[in-house]
Amino acid sequence: MTMIAVETTRILSRCDRIIRAAFVVFSLCLRREFSLRCTLLSMTFQHTRERLTLLLLALLPFHAFLVTVLTRVIAGPGHAPLPELAVWKEAILGLILILAFVELVKKRTIPVADVIDCIILSLGFVALALRLMHHQSATVFAFGFKYDLLPLIAFILLRRVNWSDEFHTTLLRLLLLVGCIVAAYGIVAEFLPLRFFVWLGYSDLHSLYVANGPLAAFQELEGGMMRRAQSSMSGPNQLGLWLLIPLGVLLGGKNVGEEMSGKRIAIGVLLLLALMLSFSRAAWIAAAVMIIFAFARSTSALHCRKLYVVILGFLACFGIAVTLLFPSVFFRFQSSSDHIRKPVEAIRIMMDHPFGLGLGTAGPASNRFSDTCVKLPKDSDWSWAKDRQDLCVFVDGNQVQPSLPSGELRPAGQPSARACSCPLLTENWYLQIGVELGWIGLILSLLLPIFILRQLIIENGKLKINVELSIINYQLSIFLGLSLAALFLHAFEDSAVAYTVWVLLASAFATLHPCHRLLSRSQGPSSSSTSADSTRI
Repeated sequence: MTMIAVETTRILSRCDRIIRAAFVVFSLCLRREFSLRCTLLSMTFQHTRERLTLLLLALLPFHAFLVTVLTRVIAGPGHAPLPELAVWKEAILGLILILAFVELVKKRTIPVADVIDCIILSLGFVALALRLMHHQSATVFAFGFKYDLLPLIAFILLRRVNWSDEFHTTLLRLLLLVGCIVAAYGIVAEFLPLRFFVWLGYSDLHSLYVANGPLAAFQELEGGMMRRAQSSMSGPNQLGLWLLIPLGVLLGGKNVGEEMSGKRIAIGVLLLLALMLSFSRAAWIAAAVMIIFAFARSTSALHCRKLYVVILGFLACFGIAVTLLFPSVFFRFQSSSDHIRKPVEAIRIMMDHPFGLGLGTAGPASNRFSDTCVKLPKDSDWSWAKDRQDLCVFVDGNQVQPSLPSGELRPAGQPSARACSCPLLTENWYLQIGVELGWIGLILSLLLPIFILRQLIIENGKLKINVELSIINYQLSIFLGLSLAALFLHAFEDSAVAYTVWVLLASAFATLHPCHRLLSRSQGPSSSSTSADSTRI
């Protein structure tokens, strides 16, 4: 009996070890299968997010055109763009951000913020504090958030997810293709009659933005001497600024002066011609700086230096000749005076309100809650506006339409029964943030591009000489040009420019900045960089 008991104990012990081993193997298989499923699910989320991002960036330049035409089809002529159609881009961006957030949650990681993140979050904190301080309208705040902070919030989130090499390659080609289409349509539209644009759904007025009406098909230079190209965008300045993006892609390689194929030269000529016809002087300055910068950082071969000198000489001679022949094109006195007067007014407002007026009170957002104002010089003929009572007309600073109660002309802004409320435009993106968020906002808005450019320059210096169309190369050119243009325009306000630039920056930072990745709860910085999800440099 004793032998039977001992043998039974041995058999049970072996069975127990076998069962435990099987359980361990089964658990490992389940864990591996679960990990594999999570990996496949994460790849599916990333693939969907990247495709949606490509769709968004491809359609953004056609937003104004598509919404105008669809509004004409649905509601008929003479209607303002339908809000239900206009929010499609925010809907797609929201879906992209949701997918990115789900990816981050599945990684179970802790975000690590840097100085750029802190600047953006500080802008949001100041905006919320001012809203509570001023008891600001939720609608005004929402529009200000959409224009000023939403692209920056998207940047913070999207820089922390993976972007494939296929996405970057496709994106570069897509931007050049869309740039050619937008530029070509802008050139052709210069010769199309106004009735064609009215048939599409645009306004029968030109050069005016009416908040509750359709978009103007084009703008004219002072004196009506010629049109300013705006293509499928909402205005010529928007076109000029957006064209800087495909131009920056074209200038992305370090050896841009050595191997300029016929196709790249043709694309460059097309983009520059459309940019020139936009007559956006801020975009011209930005493009000139981008071109000089691109050739300056190319290789120091003798023929590149000669090409660099020839191009600079040609641009200088061309600029002088056109300025002498057509001075009104460059010295548009009313527009130029606005670029001086409005920033001065913005600084005066900041002196009176050092903590700001609140988000959405200045810039393009203020257009939605203000009258449409037309300001004309002294002794101008304003009879053409009498049948458009939705316009507020000022002649030499005096309000002439709508009529004041006594019939006399009073200075603009003087209390009356029907004093017009004009938009608060600063003609400067940094001062716009300063008017909205005070001196703190102005300082933060200046620090943001400085730190981004600093980081891009550092990364650009690490690249090899033979790198062509690099992520950092074209990002540096684009962001440098737009940061300069923001000194003269609300450069980061247009959705096509803002969403594209900040999404591009996010993908570049996610690819080339492993220190900006998320750190795992169970791993340190050194181990996270060797994981399967680590960023490739």
